[in-house]
Amino acid sequence: MRHGRVTKAGLGTEDDMTRNARSGGRILVDQLLIHGADRAFCVPGESYLEVLDALHDVRDRFTLINARHEAGAADMAEAQGKLTGRPGIAMVTRGPGACHAAIGVHIAQQDSTPMILFIGQVGRDTMDRESFQEIDYRLMFGSVAKWVAQIERADRVPEYIARAFRVATSGRPGPVVLALPEDMLTDVVSVDDAQPYVPAVPAMAPDAAQEIVAALATAERPLMIVGGSGWTDAGTADLARFAAAQGLPVATSFRRQDLIDNRLSAYVGEFGTGVAPSLVARVAEADLLLVVGARLGEITTKTYTTLAVPTPAQRLVHIHVDANEIGRVYAPEIGAVSGPDAAMAALASCTVPARDTGWRNALRVEYLADIEPPAHDFPLDMGQAMAALRDVLPGDAIITLDAGNHTGWPQRFLSFGGAGERGRGREIGSTCGAMGYAVPAAVAASLADPSRQVIACVGDGGFMMSGMEIATAVQHGARPIVLLFNNGTYGTIRMHQEREHPGRVSGTDIVTTDFGRIATGLGAAFHRVERTEGVLPAVTTAMSHGGPTVIELVTDPEQISTRTTIARLRGR
Repeated sequence: MRHGRVTKAGLGTEDDMTRNARSGGRILVDQLLIHGADRAFCVPGESYLEVLDALHDVRDRFTLINARHEAGAADMAEAQGKLTGRPGIAMVTRGPGACHAAIGVHIAQQDSTPMILFIGQVGRDTMDRESFQEIDYRLMFGSVAKWVAQIERADRVPEYIARAFRVATSGRPGPVVLALPEDMLTDVVSVDDAQPYVPAVPAMAPDAAQEIVAALATAERPLMIVGGSGWTDAGTADLARFAAAQGLPVATSFRRQDLIDNRLSAYVGEFGTGVAPSLVARVAEADLLLVVGARLGEITTKTYTTLAVPTPAQRLVHIHVDANEIGRVYAPEIGAVSGPDAAMAALASCTVPARDTGWRNALRVEYLADIEPPAHDFPLDMGQAMAALRDVLPGDAIITLDAGNHTGWPQRFLSFGGAGERGRGREIGSTCGAMGYAVPAAVAASLADPSRQVIACVGDGGFMMSGMEIATAVQHGARPIVLLFNNGTYGTIRMHQEREHPGRVSGTDIVTTDFGRIATGLGAAFHRVERTEGVLPAVTTAMSHGGPTVIELVTDPEQISTRTTIARLRGR
């Protein structure tokens, strides 16, 4: 196809104008619709006005959510990608806007989440002069995103957008960053639209599935570890069916507890930051590990200490969608490249012999014992409070998690993955330890399906980083409940500080804040809870409220985690 030249003023040749001539910005919006996108999160900027203008014409088919901070917009897009399996879309302006949004890209990379970040860029005629807010995003994001590019010509927009969707969703999902020169967006050209993208995801061969099942048949103490992204409800259903048929105990990697209904007899715990010591001990006893989707990264392996590097003592079967992850740290006996859904469908279709369930049952008993809240005399017992919430939350509830020790309580004592009328419950949290994630993620989750109950768990430190996104929830009709754990300290760092330098508190105290005035000022309902018996009534009231609610939980910093206190750390 021949294209005419484009003038700086945006006027094409007569050949172009006889066809469907459009600006680069409008072509971009048309491609988003073609690829099934219907929502984006942004902070507006003058560098991509043409895109904003084009979105105005399709507001009946595409919703633009304007966040209060670019980090919030990027976190919302990342959470959207987690929930849907399709790329979450974020749009920010050049320079400072891109820098603020970088955290969302890092989360998407480490969490294997499909995401596309569009960045308005300086005009092509001013590049390489360090013009106003100029950054080379190919250098800035080169080691963080799966692919970074800059679209220099409007007639190549369909090509770049189609590739962005494919890259973000194919193989191991991840983020794509596209820079959009301001003057490119105003160029008018005629170009054909791309076809809707189709992700490329490898599938397990039937003979590989048979080999894995045969290896399992010879194991006396197998343990299955599942994690990663790319799972659908069909894949998790096959996982539950396979585990039941095999009599397998199933654990999850960090913050992937929603991959299996925690109420099933197969579920035995999570290899997260607060992993049960009994589960760690069982890894050493296992004679075969079947790992599906999980990367076997630092958190899952307790800084690479639970398994010998490079060859574990246990027989290792590792299934991952990215061939580069198989053998990256641990050499498997059997490695298979496959998406998790395809892997579980192949495994679940195999005929398996009956297995004694004594090993699985022993691990299940230990898990059930670990989620019984230990007794203590703190006025607000978060273990007891979470256990009470576990019994009343809908099966399809969505829990978003921030970074920090406070998340140990929902991770240990709540139940995930239960099925509701609208699907399984979800656990949405950053696995890269990003503070400020839970509130914007909860806003995105609530907007994705307003009928589902969304609860954010965030510390006082994390809330002060992104709590303003409650205003975004109010503006756009989201109704998350924010459980704000207030202990007046950066808890995780305080825990490490007390362990390494007992009693020498430095930089971790947080000044007292009136969270009630902040919450109500942003338009949310507010409750302050200081005792255990007040948590359930406050949450029940919030669940019937038509808008967002902030519930401040006043906790004692002495209870620094679910498993220890400051006094015990100092005593060591």
